[in-house]
Amino acid sequence: MFERFTKGARAVVTGAVAQAERTASPEITDEHMLLALLDSQGTRSAFAFTSLGILDRRDSVEAGLADARRRGGMSHADTAALAEIGIDVAQIVSKVEGAHGEGAMGVGGKRPKRGRTSHKKFTPAAKKTLEQSLRVAVGRGDKEITDGHILLALTARPGVVSDVLADHGGTYGAVERALFGERG
Repeated sequence: MFERFTKGARAVVTGAVAQAERTASPEITDEHMLLALLDSQGTRSAFAFTSLGILDRRDSVEAGLADARRRGGMSHADTAALAEIGIDVAQIVSKVEGAHGEGAMGVGGKRPKRGRTSHKKFTPAAKKTLEQSLRVAVGRGDKEITDGHILLALTARPGVVSDVLADHGGTYGAVERALFGERG
């Protein structure tokens, strides 16, 4: 599949690896891919972020991702489903943090065991996002996978990253229009 990735799409993948290394994360996640996309310049995804105003609100995007990490990586849908059965995630986070300190429920805090290689692997969800980017490209009739296809895949897959993007106006439809115009 990677042979179909354009230079820009490959830059997203290597940028995600760099993001994971910078934060000492043991794995590469969708969040790392989003941050790599936000760092890209002169690409279709950078244009989409700019036209949607997301780039101007990067701090807010990062705060949204951090808030989701505080909730143990739960998406809005997860939180709402638990609320329907009477579980208040915000209250649980508050109690856990009161007892164990801020960020105690945060995800990504695992450190590789001693003696292990520092090679980072993509999480199953991140792998599925890369697979989804191929489906998006094929569905559009494109022969190559671009950074824009990766961005669309991030908006299409349910979870924290798509929630945060949607909260900032980056729904699948809005991103698709910003990337490819009204006809999509």
